Amino acid sequence: MTINSTLVNHPLRIPLAAEVHSRPSLLLQSPEMLTHIAVFARSDAKIAGDNTQTQLMILADFCQYFGVACPGVEAKYFFHDFGQFRLKWECHTEFATYSFLDNDGGSLHAACKSGFDADGFEKNALRYVPQQWLSALSGRVMVAAHVALFPAQLYGRGDAASMRGVFDGALLVGSEVISRGEVWTDFLIKADGFGRFVVKDFGFLEQQPGRIVQRILEIETYRMMALLGLPQAQAAVPVLNSIESELVKLTSDMVLKGGIDGLGELSDTDAEQDVLRQIIALAARLEKLALENSYRFSASKAYFSLVSARIEELREIRIEGIPTIAEFMDRRLAPAMQTCESVVRRQEALAARIAHTNDLLRTRVGIVQEQQNRRILQSLNLRAAQQLRLQQAVEGLSVAAISYYLAGLVLYVGKGLKAIGVPLNPELVTGLLIPAIAVGVWLNLRRMHKNLK
Repeated sequence: MTINSTLVNHPLRIPLAAEVHSRPSLLLQSPEMLTHIAVFARSDAKIAGDNTQTQLMILADFCQYFGVACPGVEAKYFFHDFGQFRLKWECHTEFATYSFLDNDGGSLHAACKSGFDADGFEKNALRYVPQQWLSALSGRVMVAAHVALFPAQLYGRGDAASMRGVFDGALLVGSEVISRGEVWTDFLIKADGFGRFVVKDFGFLEQQPGRIVQRILEIETYRMMALLGLPQAQAAVPVLNSIESELVKLTSDMVLKGGIDGLGELSDTDAEQDVLRQIIALAARLEKLALENSYRFSASKAYFSLVSARIEELREIRIEGIPTIAEFMDRRLAPAMQTCESVVRRQEALAARIAHTNDLLRTRVGIVQEQQNRRILQSLNLRAAQQLRLQQAVEGLSVAAISYYLAGLVLYVGKGLKAIGVPLNPELVTGLLIPAIAVGVWLNLRRMHKNLK
């Protein structure tokens, strides 16, 4: 049964299905000489699109020299046989890799017969690459390494003595991998600017040589990319020391001053606000440092995880007296990654301490403000009591004044009545009515106050 042609796929189905096949390992057959270069396009490459465009421009310049069509703008993988050499190009988030394979098998077969030494790495595919293009990569090359893949008859198993002659160094790292071969290196950059690896083929199956070489090169590339976080971690330590010292001083000042001085008076609020501003400034400095380092530290952690995964895939078996790749990374790379992790943890802990100190100071400032508000309220209560007493005094005066005016009116009324012939004494009547007038005025004022409340 075939799928109905009218079936509409998700727009990402085909790209996602192709993604797992986008970076196949090379098909290698010993003997082979491979040169690997990882180009780091920009030191602050945080946007994948920017890195991809830059890397495609570099690849386009290379292809133009040989008259070969460059891949499209969305390409992440490119392979082409240029006749004298083959090129495998891969674009990653921060870098791109160029793997050059020499098609001249005659020199490699001759080396297998006469013996291979350190000079054998000079016969690599870069002799066919335009030097002008290589010079244009100045300042961008993050990894450069030669890998020599040889059959079993060239060297015996665990032959460390012959390998020391190839690498010319005291340090030697090697192990048996997947029980069908050996990997040897010293992880050093030689005078020509390249590292060196030797892979011995004791019976690899069809795709195993290419996968082993790819894993070795990924280990070397991811190792270097992971180490990019170390300089930033080392640069961050003095900044963290400075911020921590200033925080300790501010905290000590807070403890010495206290919220209330020895006389029971409130501490200087302006001084507290100044300390608060300094703490906020420390928090801003630490946040800026964390933002500058967060991407690099996260990337280093991810690269280190990839290194560990690739080493595990090698299934190393120890060669007597020679450290394995895993042991080398545990001793040399793991401490650097732990330094980065310690800086991350220290940043987080210091940020938490600053936040805690800030909360304490804000609480203390709040307590001081509450005490000030309490004093203000006490003062307002005192003033209210004084105003009440004054109001009561004024109320008494008001009763007397109103009673006086009302009594005057009564007196005028009495005089008017006497003038028209009513037999009464206005002064006597007014005198007798004054107490009643005063009581009535007082009761009316009390009723008015009660209604207003």
